[in-house]
Amino acid sequence: MSNSTRKQGAVVILPNKGDGRETGHESAAQQTLARRIADLKEWAFAGRYDPACNYGCPVYFVPGDTITSLARAQSLGIRGEHDLFGGVVPFAHVATKTITHPLAGDDAEAPDGWCGDFAASVADVVLPGISAFSLADASLAGSALLQHGAVRIKLADGIGGAGQTVARDAAQLEEQLQAVAAAGGFAGGVVLERNLNDVQTLSVGQVRIGDQLASYYGNQRLTRNNAGEQVYGGSDLVVVRGGYDTLLGLDLPSEIALAVRQAHVYHEAALKCFAGMIVSRSNYDIAQGRDCEGVWRSGVLEQSWRAGGASGAEIAALEAFRADPALRTVRASTVEVYGDGQAVPDDAVVYYRGQDEQVGALAKYTRLSIDAHS
Repeated sequence: MSNSTRKQGAVVILPNKGDGRETGHESAAQQTLARRIADLKEWAFAGRYDPACNYGCPVYFVPGDTITSLARAQSLGIRGEHDLFGGVVPFAHVATKTITHPLAGDDAEAPDGWCGDFAASVADVVLPGISAFSLADASLAGSALLQHGAVRIKLADGIGGAGQTVARDAAQLEEQLQAVAAAGGFAGGVVLERNLNDVQTLSVGQVRIGDQLASYYGNQRLTRNNAGEQVYGGSDLVVVRGGYDTLLGLDLPSEIALAVRQAHVYHEAALKCFAGMIVSRSNYDIAQGRDCEGVWRSGVLEQSWRAGGASGAEIAALEAFRADPALRTVRASTVEVYGDGQAVPDDAVVYYRGQDEQVGALAKYTRLSIDAHS
């Protein structure tokens, strides 16, 4: 590392703290992402953050998860969106999907720092639902929701569809909620939500690194993992240089334009409600489909204020915008494929390829196309 680069700044990885999610492929992908961010910023990549190190220059963090303590962020020197790729929130529950919905009532159990104003402010851009932190509250909410059809039950910290069940009657509701209670799931909270059929999940997001701001919409893909289960298989994004207003300036289908507007409302409401929040990378999942009464619905499911499955595509788009100042829109994709002998295209940027100790053979890569939506 040259002295001139050290003076400019260092990009470091901030791993998760023993939560069991930092597997080999996740760690490798985080490192590749951080290296590309360092190249984009023209800073040095300094590896894993060492609190004992005197870096002697500004430090930019690439955390493995949302930072859920303002005090910790301050201790790291994170004071704004130019200090990290991801987000900082004041309480752990703010980083979960529970904030999307209100509680079952004024006397319902809630974690410290609960902001009821947020759920009220996003009520028109989310699906009908309730968040609960006790079995009694969840039973009450689930019974009310069942009057309009099937109810989807989701653990607060579930990722990529994991930790979800669907109750279609009172007996199933009771059985599934008892299972959540037995596993201690109410400590982190659960979401009970109107279930949709023939659902499509859209992604809408925004990322800022330095003086570059990009916004996007896209679709998620499913694939089969090595156990034959359907899991996240990547994202296909249309990315524009600029904010949500620029994205809405494209000739978008009405349902995509609606999803973008809903994500924007959710984003602004979070910044207003949660004091001290910092976010430089945000991604919102929007579900669109028909409920059991045949009503077509669209609503934000949850937020991601951390590096995620689409982040490789986000960085690829920023790299293209940096290389060509006249470029306004690109398509970028992330791909995750399981199994031995998977072919990776020659033009792909590989984030991981190998035998992961937890999930088996896996390849993760990103591709970019300049021939984009306009």
